[in-house]
Amino acid sequence: MTKQDFNDGLLGFLDASPTPFHATQNMAGMFLNAGFTRLHEAQSWSLEKGKKYFVTRNDSSIIAFTYPKSRSYVMVGAHTDSPNLKLKPNPVIKEHGVVKFGVEPYGGVLLNTWFDRDLSLAGRVSYLDSQNIIKDALIDTKKAIAIIPSLAIHLDREVNEKKSVNAQTDISPILTCKEDFNFNEFLKEQLLACGVEDASELYANELSFYDTQRASFVGLNDDFIASARIDNLLSCYVGMLSICSIDGDKPMLFIASDHEEVGSESASGAGGSFLESTLKRMFSDFEEYTQMIRSSILISADNAHAIHPNYPSKHDANHAPLINKGSVIKVNANQRYASNSKTISRFMNVASSLGEPIQNFVTRSDMGCGSTIGPITASRLGIDTIDVGLPTFAMHSIRELCGSDDAHSLYKIILGFNG
Repeated sequence: MTKQDFNDGLLGFLDASPTPFHATQNMAGMFLNAGFTRLHEAQSWSLEKGKKYFVTRNDSSIIAFTYPKSRSYVMVGAHTDSPNLKLKPNPVIKEHGVVKFGVEPYGGVLLNTWFDRDLSLAGRVSYLDSQNIIKDALIDTKKAIAIIPSLAIHLDREVNEKKSVNAQTDISPILTCKEDFNFNEFLKEQLLACGVEDASELYANELSFYDTQRASFVGLNDDFIASARIDNLLSCYVGMLSICSIDGDKPMLFIASDHEEVGSESASGAGGSFLESTLKRMFSDFEEYTQMIRSSILISADNAHAIHPNYPSKHDANHAPLINKGSVIKVNANQRYASNSKTISRFMNVASSLGEPIQNFVTRSDMGCGSTIGPITASRLGIDTIDVGLPTFAMHSIRELCGSDDAHSLYKIILGFNG
């Protein structure tokens, strides 16, 4: 696959995946098109050697795997969720001549970037159908239905010197001036738009706002890719294409988990049982399972902080990744990343054999360090793990920036692990 084809597909995937539910749905469709067989956790499995399979949990996490009955797997882990503004259960606020939605920040949102953006709404809605069966549907309004206007500088003269955002009072998106707005009617209209005609009663929903601006190339030579949700749909896309690009006789697994941005402690997060239970169904014999775990490797793929050219002091000068200079190996002495000398060496060996560049990231010793699914999964499974990432600017902004070379390079390295 050429880099241009790879990146064009990436932009389409980013635009089509405004929520973890949509990202998982899109990956499931990709796997079906690539000849994978869908499994369901609540049903019996009868796996056949040489075939490819996938399974989802909560509609927001997905695992795909080959089944050559080999005991040495290359696993790639990513996460489907991104920081956003999530709708509260009773969201409607009518005051001061407008209708607003009450929202709650999900994850470490860079709130300042959400002002003055054209916002749409997407996610999952649960409803009762005409047969008294509770069902779920994914909705996406797609058009810009809301905005969070900034306060004029005339009313806040110190805004350029100091700016704080109150998550309760300052970030409610404004929808309309028509105070007869009915939230349930709005949801039923969205359900009708996606083909649901028999929603007799609406129950719960998980809806999030997102920026309607499409993913795009930026730079004099298309140096960058700008988009929402690059963290971490970028790694999801790399992992998805990697496992779709290999034969069923190559031992590989890809997992994209939800809820990483809030700690991964959920049934569909990396701290849950999803991966472990899937692997134990693949290897029901405990001896085989243990041998597989101890002979496999997990590549935990997430984004990495590229050195910001306007804020270079925020980085350790010897461990400051550059955009478009290759994949980043992430290291932390306190195990915030799971990389160790053995897994690093294996990754470096594969990259070197392909002529692909790599970099190192260590956070400044006087600053806190984030974490990933890597240490969580390594602890739960006992699998040797490396944390890698792709250099990114503006992480957790409503619009992030990555290089147009780096993801394709990581894709080639992952394929190199399978020879």
